[in-house]
Amino acid sequence: MNQNLTYKEATQELEAILKAIETDAVDVDELTQKVQRSSELIKICKQKLRSAEAAINQVFEDIECNNETESKSDSDKPAPGKLF
Repeated sequence: MNQNLTYKEATQELEAILKAIETDAVDVDELTQKVQRSSELIKICKQKLRSAEAAINQVFEDIECNNETESKSDSDKPAPGKLF
């Protein structure tokens, strides 16, 4: 399995395989190879999507932590116009 493929490259290859199968351009001998390759490409795409999701979730968690820290520090400050 080639993990170095980009998501776009993997989906483009999947589309090419699908078109070949739909147009009967793949003979029976190649069909098994194409199906196996499709399975590998789908796994690559899923892994890349999971990685992207985890990275995005981490960004949102960081933002929420920063917001919570800022709002706690803001509550320690006196209100405008008051000294204490």
